Amino acid sequence: MGDILVGTCSWTDPALVRSGWYPRGRRDAAGRLRYYAERFPVVEVDSTYYGLPAERNSRLWAERTPERFTFDVKAFSMLTGHPTRPAALPADLRSAARDGAVLDEVWARFTAGIAPLRDAGRLGSVLFQFPPWLRPGGRAEELLADTARRTRGWPVAVEFRHPDWWRDGNAGATRALLASHGMAAVAVDMNQSVPSAVPPVAPVTVPALSVVRFHGRSASWGQGSKEDRFRYAYDEDELRAWLPRLRALAERTEEVHVLFNNCCADAAVRAAETMTRLLDPSPARGGTEHLF
Repeated sequence: MGDILVGTCSWTDPALVRSGWYPRGRRDAAGRLRYYAERFPVVEVDSTYYGLPAERNSRLWAERTPERFTFDVKAFSMLTGHPTRPAALPADLRSAARDGAVLDEVWARFTAGIAPLRDAGRLGSVLFQFPPWLRPGGRAEELLADTARRTRGWPVAVEFRHPDWWRDGNAGATRALLASHGMAAVAVDMNQSVPSAVPPVAPVTVPALSVVRFHGRSASWGQGSKEDRFRYAYDEDELRAWLPRLRALAERTEEVHVLFNNCCADAAVRAAETMTRLLDPSPARGGTEHLF
C-alpha cells in the first residue's frame, strides 16, 4: 500500500505570494520554500515549463527542504511540442531556435538542470504535459517513444490534454502505451462541461507512481486569462468525492501525488490543506497518508 502525498503546482506563484499565505519574515525565496515544505511533502515545479531549470536552483531547493521532501518537475515547453518563444531559451540558443539541432541541446540542458534533484533522490517525477492538439495516432506514439528514449531511468508522468486519449475505446490502448514506456498516467479533475474536458479517469500504468492534478472547475477552461482558467475554490464535498479513487490508487502504487493547480490567490494551498485533513485527520508527516 502506498503513500498519498498532497501539495500544489507551485510555491512561487505571484498570486499566492500576494495572498498573504506566507507570513512576514518568510517571504524571501528561501523562506517561502522552507515554509511550504513544513506544511506539505511534495510540490510541482511549474517554472521549468517556461524556462530551463538551473543546476544551482535545483541544488538550493534540495538543500532548503527536508530529506524526504519531493519535487515533481514540469518539462520545458519545447520538450512537449508547445510553442516556445526564442526569449525563453538561453541567449546562445535564441538565434538558432528553429534549428532542429537546438532540441538536442535543450534536452541536454534540461537534464543537467534537474540533475541535483535526481542525485539527491528528491525527484518525484518529470511531468510531460502534452498539448491539447496532440491526439492519439502515429505521430503521438513517435513523440512518446522519443521522450521515453531521452528520459530512460527517469521517473516520468504524462498528462494528455486531448480528451480522446481517455475516452471510451482508447483508454485501454492509452494505458498500455504508457505502461510499455514505463510512464505514469496523470489523472485530472476539471470542469466536465467544456468540450475539451479530459475524463476524470484514474488509470494505473506503473507500480511506482500515480499522479492526480486538480485544475479547478472553471467554465473558462481553454479561454481567457490564466486567472480565468484556474480561478476556482474547491469545496469539501468535491474533494471528499475523490477519496475512494485516491485510496484505490494507493492500493496499486507505491506513491500517489495529489497536486492542486487552481493557482489563483491561495486557493490551491487551501484545497491541499483540506484534502490533507480529509485523507488523514492526524497525518504522521504533513500531507502524507500512510496506508498499511
